Amino acid sequence: MGQVPKSEALEVTKFAIEVGFRHIDCAHLYQNEEQVGQAIRSKIEDGTVKREDIFYTSKVWSTFLRPELVRPALEKSLKDLQLEYVDLYIIHQPVALVALEKCKDAGLTKSIGVSNFNHKQLEKILNKPGLKYKPVCNQVECHPYLNQSKLLEFCKSHDIVLVAYGALGSQRSLQWLDPNVPFLLEDPVLSAIAKKHKQTPALVALRYQMQRGVVVLAKSYNKKRIKENMQVFGFELTPEDMEAIDGINRNIRYYEYLM
Repeated sequence: MGQVPKSEALEVTKFAIEVGFRHIDCAHLYQNEEQVGQAIRSKIEDGTVKREDIFYTSKVWSTFLRPELVRPALEKSLKDLQLEYVDLYIIHQPVALVALEKCKDAGLTKSIGVSNFNHKQLEKILNKPGLKYKPVCNQVECHPYLNQSKLLEFCKSHDIVLVAYGALGSQRSLQWLDPNVPFLLEDPVLSAIAKKHKQTPALVALRYQMQRGVVVLAKSYNKKRIKENMQVFGFELTPEDMEAIDGINRNIRYYEYLM
């Protein structure tokens, strides 16, 4: 739910749940957790879903990484959401891991994860003496131009789920893009495969990740696109399609500023 305005977050989240979305990725930083929580509760109250049907992710922002600030930050998110727990709480740096483990012990989060970690950073955590809970996921930028194949292989070998943000490349306004950076959804390989399956390049990019075993975050507050994204379950890419998309990897990052 990043960059979704407060004024739209309530209705958009309710709509997403109504059309079938169950994984909601948010954070205190996005300043819309109150509205997202209201939407979740309203869909629970009207019988559309049960709380256990929703997988809600929140994140510790960099200003709350001191161990004594981690739990209060999570409690603030839970107060805004008016939920008893989150399903996943993510950190972007390993310094607060012990505090995160205590949040899990307290029942405030069902699991803990990390974001933007490379395999060496993950190894350091996995080899940490006294590690109580290993991260269940690593959330990173991942799309056909940055397919993270080595990191994905490492994560799979340690039963860590790779979660892709930026799965459609950058969705920022073109005025903010480096004109020398190619626009993913205009790639000729994606376009040809999309035409063959009578789908959009965006759906092909999402389906590619699913078939690799990657969990995809599809960010949108456009109702038409939200509904369209659910069509990702309606077709399957062939091994040849997958190999062709593997071949367009260019190690291009659209979100350098997050690293």
